[in-house]
Parts: sequence; structure tokens; C-alpha cells
Amino acid sequence: MKAFDAVLFDLDGVLTPTADVHMRAWQKMFSDYLEKAGVNEPYAESDYFDYIDGKPRYDGVRSFLASRKLRLPDGTPSDPPDAGTVCGLGNRKNEVFSAVLAEEGVEPYPGSIAWLDELTANGTAVAVVSSSRNAPAVLAAAGLADRFEVVVDGAVAAAESLPGKPAPDTYLNAAQRLDVLPARAIVVEDALSGVEAGRAGDFGLVIGVDRGTGAERLRDAGADLVVADLAELVSR
Repeated sequence: MKAFDAVLFDLDGVLTPTADVHMRAWQKMFSDYLEKAGVNEPYAESDYFDYIDGKPRYDGVRSFLASRKLRLPDGTPSDPPDAGTVCGLGNRKNEVFSAVLAEEGVEPYPGSIAWLDELTANGTAVAVVSSSRNAPAVLAAAGLADRFEVVVDGAVAAAESLPGKPAPDTYLNAAQRLDVLPARAIVVEDALSGVEAGRAGDFGLVIGVDRGTGAERLRDAGADLVVADLAELVSR
């Protein structure tokens, strides 16, 4: 790993186990919605990995609805959580997520922190690239806010009109902020869409972290290396 100048981390499922919180929030929101809509095909855990994981929130809503041949008006990000729009459903999910995060907090993965400590000690630049607008709150809750000067999250992407993963733009933006060439940077992702983004951006190395997506699927999406935990990369 010494051949690279920077490591760009996804957040949920890579640094923190908040992917589990996101999964529960999505399941509750969509299960309630499908029941009220009278849709016979219920929400399944695989739906998260197939249609939602790693994507900007409203894109995840659109993708899942399309899987059930459902369409809603987009609405606007200011829509209330009970609005019958894409943004309303996305905001309803975020309301559930925020409540769980506030109640339970979050502890980062020990293996991820061990590798982050080693990278920092070696002078390797680091950044967080997350589709979530909750990234600053999650980093603060996990005690990691001061570890990353560069955070490109959903709010930054919206402000700068950057398309979300699987487009590579948010990762390329982070590399630019660190003044590092993509070929000299590593992308670390647990989501298929994030791995695809790293591959599309021609980054020097794309590492997949298998937290449930499946090692073969991560490799098929473009991961050069797949690990079960980032502790495997310490002193590698």
C-alpha cells in the first residue's frame, strides 16, 4: 500500500457499522409504504444491496420503486416525511435513521481504525466519500470527525452538482481536494455502486470490503482486492 499517496474511504459499512442502521431504516420505511400501497411483493434484505446500497438517498428510493414497477413524483428535498413523493419517502427514511443513531450511537470498526492509524502514521492522505448527507453526524458520533479534513458527502455532491455513485465524480472530487492523482489513490468500498465508481474513475486500487454484499459480486463490480475487514490490510 506504500505505492499510493491517498486512501478514499466510504463511510457506512467501511469505517462504521452504520450500514446496519441504514438497512433497518430502509426496511422499516419501505415495508410500511408497500403495505399501505397494497403491493404484494414485500421488502427483502437483498433489496438493500441490489437497489439502494451506496447510492444517494433519493436515487435509492427511485431504484427500489422501479424494482416494484412503482413511480412517484420526485417532489423536492424540502418535502415533509409524510409526502407521497420520492423525496418524501427519502426524508421519512432519514427521520428513522437519525432517531436510531441518536438513540444507539455508533462505534467504528476496530480493524478500520487500526488501518487508519497506520496510514496516518505513514503520512498517507485520507478522505471520506459518502453518498449520505448524514456523514458529518456519523463521523462525530463515532469520534472520527477530526480524522478527516476532506469529507465529500451527499450535501457536498448536491452543492457542487456531482452525480452520485456509481458515477466516479465524488471520488474524483475528493482526490482533487487532496491534490492527488486518481492513479495514486485507493478507493475502499463495501457497496457495488461504490466499487463501480472507483473502477470508473481509474483509481490505482479499488478495495472491496465484504460486509454482506458478497466477495464475488464485489470483484465482478471491479474490486481489485476484497477483504472481510480492514484489519487484514495493516502492515500489508
